[in-house]
Amino acid sequence: MMPMTEQELLERDAQRDIGAELLESVRQMKAGKKGAVHNIDVPQVVQARISAGLSQSQFAALMGVSVRTLQDWEQGRRNPSGAAMTLLRIAAKHPDVIREAQVA
Repeated sequence: MMPMTEQELLERDAQRDIGAELLESVRQMKAGKKGAVHNIDVPQVVQARISAGLSQSQFAALMGVSVRTLQDWEQGRRNPSGAAMTLLRIAAKHPDVIREAQVA
């Protein structure tokens, strides 16, 4: 499906009744109807960092890598090495241990 041009979007939107669409959405919510539900797989490295409550720079420093390397792991451009993977598994299962290591 080709993306719509700016002109096509304007023409489509000129025909819409946003108020009526919003009212219909409220009625659907009250009736318990659900729209599309999207599940997003979050990489283990992101889960570990968030569970530990650390920023990218804090977590990267703790892991002994650059922020850029951590971002590459989080975005799936690169994979952590064996030792880093082990530390990530520990971080995911025991975020309190990682937080303690960060403070020490």
